[in-house]
Amino acid sequence: MTTVIAFIFMFGLLVFVHEWGHMIFAKRAGMLVREFAIGFGPKVLSFTRNETLYTIRLIPAGGYVRVAGEDPEIIELKPGHHVGLEFNEHGRVDKIIVNNKSKHPNARIIEVERVDLDHRLVIEGYELDDEDTRLSFDVDSKAFFVMDERETQIAPYDRQFASKTAGQKAMQLFAGPLMNFILAIILFLVLGIVQGVPVDEAIMGEIQPNTPAEEAGMMANDQVVQIEDQSISTWEEFTTIVRENPGQELNMTVLRNGEEETLTVVPRQVEGINQQGETIQIGQIGVYQGFEKSVIETLKYGFEQTYEITRLVLTNLGMLITGQVPLDVLSGPVGIYDATDQVVQTGFMNLIMWTAMLSVNLGIVNLIPLPALDGGRLMFVGIEKLRGKPVPPEKEGIFHFIGFALLMLLMIVVTWNDIQRLFL
Repeated sequence: MTTVIAFIFMFGLLVFVHEWGHMIFAKRAGMLVREFAIGFGPKVLSFTRNETLYTIRLIPAGGYVRVAGEDPEIIELKPGHHVGLEFNEHGRVDKIIVNNKSKHPNARIIEVERVDLDHRLVIEGYELDDEDTRLSFDVDSKAFFVMDERETQIAPYDRQFASKTAGQKAMQLFAGPLMNFILAIILFLVLGIVQGVPVDEAIMGEIQPNTPAEEAGMMANDQVVQIEDQSISTWEEFTTIVRENPGQELNMTVLRNGEEETLTVVPRQVEGINQQGETIQIGQIGVYQGFEKSVIETLKYGFEQTYEITRLVLTNLGMLITGQVPLDVLSGPVGIYDATDQVVQTGFMNLIMWTAMLSVNLGIVNLIPLPALDGGRLMFVGIEKLRGKPVPPEKEGIFHFIGFALLMLLMIVVTWNDIQRLFL
């Protein structure tokens, strides 16, 4: 149950921050945000505030922000339609009753002849019992369609995604991944404030019980300065030698209270994964890195860790694209859940770090110029800027539809790989 709660918290935070970025910049640009959703499928919870429907949906596989003009409108008035009109105190139409007009006895029923809800905001037509008198009605910019007793706000052209400049579109699309990077920085700052910042030197933090380090007499705050005949100045040098020598006796010179002592440690042999996704044997002795608390170092830590993880993810992504690592090293929701289960068992601070790492991953993956991802849509905004006009919506829609289908296929393959690793 602890893992389930942790996974829901982590998933919800990552998706919320990502979609919140999209929504905030959409609203700043004057776009009508119809829905802010966490998850897909049937609604579990929902409420409406400031023109936007906020929903939590059943399937925890992402989220979305639905902006007017980005998806096909399901309600369209055409000549010959019979609709009911209700008016506000200024005499403008504020509700357009599409069906079930008998439930709205105060509505004025007309037959539509012409309608413009994008620019002029007018409906023209005739009353059913007077086809000789042509009527014109001004429509409020925040009027609603009412269909099956559900209200959908109209979207004049200046509230639609397509009406905005290329810069505004790009910022709205980029804002989601940007917020994931900002979240990662904040989480690393929290880690730095709460537990301190890892020191560069090979200084020991917590010594785990019943491990080679404890058996050798290693203590917290010991600084390893030499292993065999090799001088050690950084934590990375120390861990590299330990990892590369499973089961091998290592003589370590440590600095303790200003005096040098020599300890003999035999790293325990455990399974690890190399950059090619292969299982290898590595050494572990059961120590955590030492930490220090410093405001300046904490600020540096937040940005440096985010940068380092970004660099690592991009490197691994490049190796995946060039075929240096196989596709089956990728993990989907099942694999991430299993990894989260392992992280939860090591403590809350490690869960925070894991969340920060996944946030960077989410930001980078969404910026890949693939169909249906933010990066793919940003690519079309770039094309629009170069050619001076947008790509026809139907062509862009086909591109994203095919891309989405391929992404779903990839997700199925990745999930199957996860299941095989766990159960087969």
